[in-house]
Amino acid sequence: MSDDDRAVVVIERGGLGSFLIGLAAGAGLALLLAPQTGEEARRTLKNRGRQLRTAAHDALDDVQETASSSYEKVRTGVESTIDDARRTVRDTKEVGAAVVHSAREELEQKLAAAREARRETDDEEVGEEVG
Repeated sequence: MSDDDRAVVVIERGGLGSFLIGLAAGAGLALLLAPQTGEEARRTLKNRGRQLRTAAHDALDDVQETASSSYEKVRTGVESTIDDARRTVRDTKEVGAAVVHSAREELEQKLAAAREARRETDDEEVGEEVG
């Protein structure tokens, strides 16, 4: 395989920092290569510095806005999930209480019926002993 046939993978890791560094380097090179007087160069450098500062502030504002928006979305999602969980627990508790109440009533009815049957059986046995 010749050198021309090899695949090359380029991984770019840039972003705002790389952009700002490139901007500053470009401004510096422009000052070095431009035929200007010292006063003009200082004025140009000052203007480029202001532009760079403005770009940095704008980028920071964008990052803050994005972070704030993301935070709000996550917070809202978490609150919604917590509210859903609370509703589920409350509903489950209510259903459980109703089931327990129903089972208790059924058990009390069966117990009362068993007591009544026991009394009848006891009364019959007493009647047989007397007679």
